Amino acid sequence: MSIERTELHDAAQKAFPADQLKPARETSWPLIAEMGWLLLPLPEDAGGLGLGRDSSAAIHFELGKVLSTAPLIPALLAVQALAAADELADQASWIERATTGELITTNLLPAAVEVTNSGSIVLSGTLPCVADADLASHVLVLAKGLAALVPLDAAGVTVTERKLWDESRRLFDVTLANHQVVPELVVARGEAAHEIAERLHGELQLALAAESLGGATAALAMTIEYLKTRKQFDRPLAMFQALKHRVADLKTRVVAAEALLWKRAVEAEATLVDLGAIKALASDVYRLVVEEAIQLHGGIGLTEEHPIHLFMKRAMLNLQLGESLDTWRERTGRQALAAFA
Repeated sequence: MSIERTELHDAAQKAFPADQLKPARETSWPLIAEMGWLLLPLPEDAGGLGLGRDSSAAIHFELGKVLSTAPLIPALLAVQALAAADELADQASWIERATTGELITTNLLPAAVEVTNSGSIVLSGTLPCVADADLASHVLVLAKGLAALVPLDAAGVTVTERKLWDESRRLFDVTLANHQVVPELVVARGEAAHEIAERLHGELQLALAAESLGGATAALAMTIEYLKTRKQFDRPLAMFQALKHRVADLKTRVVAAEALLWKRAVEAEATLVDLGAIKALASDVYRLVVEEAIQLHGGIGLTEEHPIHLFMKRAMLNLQLGESLDTWRERTGRQALAAFA
């Protein structure tokens, strides 16, 4: 592990202690901006830290442990889009705004947005699962041949909140009804826009994978601690061989998935499907860990009294965000078969 990444893990653990789950968004989001984490992927010549994507993944991993409510994932995606913008007017000003706490959000599921260009660019369609749209000033729209910023209070823009089982996140559907794009808010067009979209889709998978494994690590640690303290027949549950084996199996899965996560995070040649595959693996491991954790907690694990259920809700949501488990398994299988064709 690099010195930079070790320091980031340590800093995140101090800022967001493991025993304080679901830290309030109103305080955690300004803290994240103050810590400078929005500068992590930004090149040094643009005023950023110029660190690799494993650095961002380290923060997502630690925030996953505490079920962070802050919109760091979409914010970092937007920062990277702004850094790659080749048409955006006043690019430096936009980067400064996005790295000092003004939220520019984006959708966490693929969108079908129609682009028409007859003198002016008009957008129509729905962006599903836009994170924290109530806190954001703009949404980054990635459509065929276009990347653009859309003010969320503009004409032709409707924001509707989705009610979620996982109350630690706030997701919205943003509907565009013949919204006319302001020319100065065009980020990129053509192949440049396609490259931005492809890159951000991969970055989203890596972020969700890191967050999932952080959550799985925390849920497993919580379960082990419970087994050490809960007694049956005057013996801690952790002394029972069958339970030891179940926990050992879970630990093996988490460690193996985490090793692959950090390997992929530093591979410049990793494809979108490679990153989607690690997201699929990590989110599925997260699901398995929390399902077993609830059982290992016994009756209290099935109630809202114990926080283990919060991890279950986040795990189930992460399975779907960034495209589903089945989608990535199919695409990974096709890529593997193509390599032998």
